[in-house]
Amino acid sequence: MGPLDGMLMGIKDNFCTSTLPTTCGSVMLKGFTSPYDATVVKLLEASGAILIGKTNMDEFGMGSANVYSDSGVVQHPFTYRRVAGGSSGGSAAAVGMKMCTAALGSDTGGSVRLPASYCGVVGFKPSYGRCSRNGLVAYANSLDTVGILSGTVKQASVVYDAISKHDPKDPSSMPDKLRSKLDESDSILRSQWTKGNLKGLVVGIPQEYYVDPMSDDVVDVWRSGIQFLKEQGATIQSISLPHTHLALPAYYIIALAEASSNLARYDGVRFEKDKHTDVSKKVSGDMMLYADTRAEGFGAEVQRRILLGTHVLTAGTFDTLFLPAQKARRLIQADFDQVFYQHNALYESSVEQEGQESTKVHVILTPSAISSAPRMTDVLERHESSNDVKAVDAYMNDVMTVPASLAGLPAITVPFGKSAVDGYPIGLQLMAQYGHDGFLLSIANSLAKKQK
Repeated sequence: MGPLDGMLMGIKDNFCTSTLPTTCGSVMLKGFTSPYDATVVKLLEASGAILIGKTNMDEFGMGSANVYSDSGVVQHPFTYRRVAGGSSGGSAAAVGMKMCTAALGSDTGGSVRLPASYCGVVGFKPSYGRCSRNGLVAYANSLDTVGILSGTVKQASVVYDAISKHDPKDPSSMPDKLRSKLDESDSILRSQWTKGNLKGLVVGIPQEYYVDPMSDDVVDVWRSGIQFLKEQGATIQSISLPHTHLALPAYYIIALAEASSNLARYDGVRFEKDKHTDVSKKVSGDMMLYADTRAEGFGAEVQRRILLGTHVLTAGTFDTLFLPAQKARRLIQADFDQVFYQHNALYESSVEQEGQESTKVHVILTPSAISSAPRMTDVLERHESSNDVKAVDAYMNDVMTVPASLAGLPAITVPFGKSAVDGYPIGLQLMAQYGHDGFLLSIANSLAKKQK
């Protein structure tokens, strides 16, 4: 018997499976079945998990409400009047409705943690490179991370242990040498708080995460989380991550640039079995065929992001947008390195982590979203609007989650409270230093005790 023996698992529809179609929620891949299984899918099956099916998602992972899908919108597990969040909304809703014990999702800028907060479930994004991306359809290579949605932190931990393996087929997979080094450090740190008493743990509260669009309900739940950890013996420390305001623009510049490159392979002729374009009717040459099939195969949001990403990579804007975004990403990572006690094992020099000892922390606590689950009517109105400004305004939903993605840090959403206005779930996010995933899960389990 494997560690996951008999566990019912859902698989987000951007993980390749040889027995089920992989459409990524897009007409472009309608009818496509992969000739191989993703590495994490193989590991789940080898561990005894029962894969019950594929879950809906925003097209190619692009969205925060799961309304951009050829298969239709994903409704909140409690009501059809609210969204489930995206882009892993199908996985979050399936777990929230107890259709499965856990589900795989992918997290590029919050696509696991945001819907987890909306649906009242646990959403875990491991450190970048911990879990193989082989067989995960790419959105943005330097940001895409395999994620886990589950009912409890312990369930997420068991699934994580099963799929966190080095994979030579994934060039971004964490090497065994670095993995062993981090596992040793992680184990030592985790052993300090094994009995639930958090005395000696320092929790950072970043002032930059208190943003204007955040609802009063979320602020109240955040304060409750801080108070609960304090009661468990933790020390609360106010910290500053000064470059946080650069995270959202930097993320969308980098992610969309990578997406425009990755999605160039989809021409409407390859991959899908059920061609949605009649090639015989095209008489204007190959280029027109290519242009028409891409326009017909991609939804409005994917087209918007491809166009923006292509613009970012043009000669005129590469130096003024893309390169500064990469520099901002490095500054954001440096902010985290300066506040964590743990050294970032990706860097040999300790110069990257200079900072006052009095402001060092073990974990960081923030909200996972700026509100509870938005109303379906409000999201659909914005989705169907021809006003691009309204569509781009939706990107603000990711403001809490993109910094950890840019830095490659492990981060987890834990359901912690409910809105006093509408009664829907609100989750809190914990972040830890790169590679210390087991330690983060153990602290998250302590935070989750409030819900028991």
